[in-house]
Amino acid sequence: MEHGATIGYVSLNEEVTLDQLPVRGTIPAWLSGSLVRNGPAKFEVGTESFQHWFDGFAMLHRFSFERGRVSYANKFLQSDSYRQSMEQGHIVGASFGTDPCKAVFKPSMTEVVNANVSINHVAGAYVAMTEAPLPVVFDPRTLETLGVLEFDDRLTGHHGSAHPHHDANNHRTISYLTEFGMESQFKVFAIKEDRPEHTLIGSYPVTMPSYIHSFSISEQYVIIAEYPYRVNPMELLMRNRPFIENFKWYPEQGTQLIVMDKGDGSIVARFSTDAFFSFHHINAFERDGDVFVDLSAYPDASIVTNLYLEQLRHNRARVDSTSKSEFRRYRLPLSHAADAVTYEVLSRQGIELPTINYRRSNGRAYGVAYGVSVDKQRPEAVSNELVRADVNTRTTTIWSEQDCYPGEPILVESPDARAEDDGVVLSVVLNAHKGNSFLLVLDAHTFAETGRAEVPHHVPFGFHGWFFPDIGAGLDPNPFNVKE
Repeated sequence: MEHGATIGYVSLNEEVTLDQLPVRGTIPAWLSGSLVRNGPAKFEVGTESFQHWFDGFAMLHRFSFERGRVSYANKFLQSDSYRQSMEQGHIVGASFGTDPCKAVFKPSMTEVVNANVSINHVAGAYVAMTEAPLPVVFDPRTLETLGVLEFDDRLTGHHGSAHPHHDANNHRTISYLTEFGMESQFKVFAIKEDRPEHTLIGSYPVTMPSYIHSFSISEQYVIIAEYPYRVNPMELLMRNRPFIENFKWYPEQGTQLIVMDKGDGSIVARFSTDAFFSFHHINAFERDGDVFVDLSAYPDASIVTNLYLEQLRHNRARVDSTSKSEFRRYRLPLSHAADAVTYEVLSRQGIELPTINYRRSNGRAYGVAYGVSVDKQRPEAVSNELVRADVNTRTTTIWSEQDCYPGEPILVESPDARAEDDGVVLSVVLNAHKGNSFLLVLDAHTFAETGRAEVPHHVPFGFHGWFFPDIGAGLDPNPFNVKE
C-alpha cells in the first residue's frame, strides 16, 4: 500500500474517457475549452524500472469545460519510445537519468523521444514536448498521437527546451538548441506560426555547455541563464551514462546571464553573478533601460539528484534549504554596464512550476505569478500548497488542504477580464488520503475555491499543461498531415 504523497509516483495504467465528473461547488459557466496536462505516468516496463521521475512514459490528461460541467480523458502518448518499449518488453529510448537504455541525446535517438514534459501550440500544431528537439503532434480532442512534427530545414542540435516562447508581436515561436561536439554551439531560433520551419536568430560557441531547461524573452531580448552545471561535450557523446549524470557542478564559475537581441541575434551583454540553478524562468521585462528577470532559483543543482524515484517513493528526498526554491528578481544593468548584477526575493514562499497570465503579460511588466510551494511548517519533498504572489505588493496568498498535493496552476481569463488576474486558476491536485485526484478551480484574484471535479483514480505527479479555449471549435489539429 502506497503511503501519502508517494502515490503520485505510482504508475497509472488505465486509459479512460469520462463524459462528466462529479463536481463539488461551482465551475463557472463561462469556462469553456480544455486544459491538457502532460507528465510521466508509467515507470516500469517488464522487469526494468525508470530511475528518475523525469523519465516516466508520457500520459496526456484532458479536462474539458462546458456550461459548468467537466469531462475527462487520459491516454498514453504513443511515441516510438513508448511503443517500442511495450513491444520489446524493456525500456527503449533516450533517458534523462535512467541507466537501462544506455543512451544519451544523440541525433539518432530523437525519433524515439518520450515527450513527457509540456504541452504547446507550435507552427499550427498541438504538440507534446520534452528537451529533445522534436515535438510530438497529438489531437487535443481525442488525445490520439499523430507523429513527430518534422521541420522543413536542417537546423541541427541535440538538446533544447520544452518551454518555447510565443513572440506574439512577430508572429513566431522562439526557442533554442545546444549542439554538442568538438565546438559546441548554443543556437536561438524562431519558428513561423503557420509553417514548421526554423530560422536561426543567433548563436554563440560554448566550451562546456550548461544544463538549461528554460529561458525568458522581453520585448527586445532573449535572456539565457547559463548555470555552472556543465558537461564535457565529448564525454557526453562517448560515454554510456544517463544524460544528466554527465553534468557536474562548478560553483566557482558562477552563473552567466546572456542578453541576446531578438532581431539580429547579437549578444547585447553578458553578466556574471554568484552561482545558482533554476529549472524555470517566470518572466522578464525591460524598465528604464535595464532588464529584469524573474525565476525560481536554487542555491545549487542538488534538486536534480533529489528527484530520483527511489528517494521520492521512500520519503528520503532532501527537504533542507538546498531543495527549496526562491522567487528571485535579477536586475541586469544594461543602462549602467559597470554595475553589478543584483537580485531581490519577491516572496516569503518558495515557488516552482511558476505561471503567469501568459497572453497578457509575457515579456512585459506584470503583477501576479502563480506556482506550487512547500509549507515551511510541513516541509515535504513534494509541493503541498499553491501560491499566488503579488510582485508589486510583495504579498503571497496560499491555498492548501491536508494530505493534498497540487500541480502546476494555470490561469484562464474570464471573457470580460480587465485585469491580469480576472479569471480562475486550474490545478490538478492529488488527494493522498482518498487515493485519487481532483481538478481544483480557484478565483485567480482572491484564491478562494469555487469548485472541484473529482477524478476516480490518482493522476501521477505531472509537469506542465496548457489551456486551449478553442478546442472543440472545429480547428484542424493536424494541419500538416503528420502521419504515424
